[in-house]
Amino acid sequence: MSFIENMENNPLPLGEEQLRLVIDAAPSGMIMVNHAGQIVLVNTQIEQLFGYQRSELIGKSIEVLVPLNAREKHPDYRSNYFADPKTRAMGIGRDLYGLRKDGTEIPVEIGLNPLMTGGSRFVLASVVDITERKRAEERMRITIEAAPSGMIMVDHEGKIVLVNTQVERLFGYSREELLGQSIEVLVPTNVRDKHPGHREGFFKEPHARAMGVGRDLYGLRKDGSEIPVEIGLNPIRAEGESYVLASIVDITERKKAEEHLQENLLELQRSNEELQQFAYVCSHDLQEPLRVISNYTQLLARRYKGKALDEEAHEFIDFTLDATKRMHQLINDLLLYSRVETRGKGFVDVDMNEILQIAESNLSLVIQETNAEITADKLPALKGDYSQLVQLFQNLIGNALKFRSVETPKVSIKLTSQGDQWQFVVADNGIGFDMKYIDRIFVIFQRLHLREAYEGSGIGLAVCKKIVERHGGRLWAESIPGQGASFIFTIPKHATKVSK
Repeated sequence: MSFIENMENNPLPLGEEQLRLVIDAAPSGMIMVNHAGQIVLVNTQIEQLFGYQRSELIGKSIEVLVPLNAREKHPDYRSNYFADPKTRAMGIGRDLYGLRKDGTEIPVEIGLNPLMTGGSRFVLASVVDITERKRAEERMRITIEAAPSGMIMVDHEGKIVLVNTQVERLFGYSREELLGQSIEVLVPTNVRDKHPGHREGFFKEPHARAMGVGRDLYGLRKDGSEIPVEIGLNPIRAEGESYVLASIVDITERKKAEEHLQENLLELQRSNEELQQFAYVCSHDLQEPLRVISNYTQLLARRYKGKALDEEAHEFIDFTLDATKRMHQLINDLLLYSRVETRGKGFVDVDMNEILQIAESNLSLVIQETNAEITADKLPALKGDYSQLVQLFQNLIGNALKFRSVETPKVSIKLTSQGDQWQFVVADNGIGFDMKYIDRIFVIFQRLHLREAYEGSGIGLAVCKKIVERHGGRLWAESIPGQGASFIFTIPKHATKVSK
């Protein structure tokens, strides 16, 4: 049967040919119903949507397309509409379904428009199949429901339109208690007045972002308790409306861990300060009695030199002088170690090439005695403690010369750029060491060799490590016995500039 029905077969008055053509060409389903609820016009999209031929629908009650569970109430809805006819969406706030010829139901969205023609009132309904949209919404709902964090969606008015199980657990509400409520119900009372302003600000400039950056955020549970939270916001457009999807994470445990860490750091800081003070006081106060012992022992040695003391007595005197000398050196080294932090100077722009030259100058005597060859890359300028950086190079180069092999000592200083760090490598061709001792070499007063073989207190590398760490870097070593050692340290570039 042609779309333009014969007058006797179609209750729609004639004279509407143009309207028929427009409706049939519409991309969505269009169906016209008279006051009695009879279908007077359908288009091709309706045929495809519901699986009927238009001849099967014309003259039939519109309820033929309404699912059984809603069919009984539908005439009342229709009568109410004709009593107050105006353009509007049908079923706002409800899920609508259409009944196909094969008995299946499809989700639809319906728009209603009143129409007067031939002196009679009709309603023209546009019907859109929203199956795919429903599938997408269901996928989104499943995704949100399965999210490990709380997910909550709010409309422009601040009304909660969706929550997941995690939100229920987090705030102690059921979703039925939350849906349709203002989001402010979850906001602590002390900041609730300002929250609508924050919400409006987000909707004016919607983009994915963290909420409350730089501020501590809290959520209000049903029982009145507050919990620290972290919130991420994402704008969403759906059905022409703007929403915000918020992810909410309970950070109670993280806060506890941070507080515990802060307490530990404060305790460690106090401990370090006490240790540094202890080291300084000990090293300073021990100097005086040690000088007394040393002076009187030297006086004893001079007064009785060549006199009636047996050989063992002179040996005891020598042992005492040697011990006081070593004790004096240990105290001075301990004082030096404690002062890396307590007596360090402020950071200034320093040229590392100049630093290296001064360190070499301080070691000039041993460099000449050993005929050592020292080479270096062009080094950068950076911010640091001038005297401590001299001490760093001096200790590392001096260490390389002390533990030299039978070959002529060769020391190289290499530089590489590692992101925001400069990496320095001080490598030598000395005796090296076994890497199983790597944890010992940077510990204060730890030695790998007998004192008789190599002099020193074993504090040099410990001081180097402390200097590097004070500059925000780290120090480590690599070595193979008999094949030399490499000491590598990093220093942040900060506002660095390459030396000319």
